[in-house]
Amino acid sequence: MDAVTGHPIDVDEYGPACTVDVPRAIMMHRWDTLTFLHWSYKPDVVARLLPPQLTLETFDGKAWVGLIPFNMRVYLPHTPSVPWASRFCETNVRTYVRDRYGRSGIWFFSLDASRLGAVLAARSTFRLPYMWSDMALKKDNNTIAYSCRRRWPGPRGAQSRVVIDIGEPIAAAALTAHEHFLTARWKLFSMHGKWQRYGDAQHDPWQLHRATVRELDDQLVAAAGLPQPTAPPLVHYSPGVDVRIGPPHRL
Repeated sequence: MDAVTGHPIDVDEYGPACTVDVPRAIMMHRWDTLTFLHWSYKPDVVARLLPPQLTLETFDGKAWVGLIPFNMRVYLPHTPSVPWASRFCETNVRTYVRDRYGRSGIWFFSLDASRLGAVLAARSTFRLPYMWSDMALKKDNNTIAYSCRRRWPGPRGAQSRVVIDIGEPIAAAALTAHEHFLTARWKLFSMHGKWQRYGDAQHDPWQLHRATVRELDDQLVAAAGLPQPTAPPLVHYSPGVDVRIGPPHRL
């Protein structure tokens, strides 16, 4: 059962089935070599940073904030990608919300990317808080190192370094309601002044793995206006998914 709605969760080989359909994608993405790191917060600490049109979702009475580093590939439907321009690193800081219609999704506090063109495009089209950063991702067998140093806009110089070891895959039947809550998300919200939109991201369920942190030194969560985490995060890894991005819709 979904911990928030109480409705049954459709599950396939890897986990909860996608709840959105994007028949006419405006972009195609590949999100891969991805790590989910999550910390719990008191709800009022996170809720104060949300726009009034959105309501914080909690699990076990706690708010959850994620730091998600990964590799991104972007291309247009039916068009091959250009390797240098379309492939880059990204890291986002996010939490989980609902709109006034009860639709569940993601609220991004920040999204760092290593391609300035992608940053400018996302800020102008989706009004998302993208930042241009120096970033790197290095994978050595089952160890992955992610690094980020923010360039523009501020707070300039905010950094993040995460090193994880990939563990065993998690069978769909072994996934918990909490893991569904943190990762099974197919909708995002974007608000900037009168701009109030949501967008759909259709993809297969995540193939999740256990993972452990070898090194963690992050400033991006605190740069979003949240208290610096002090407890170890919950950690999951995924080799990735192919994604169909839909156009922004008015709320």
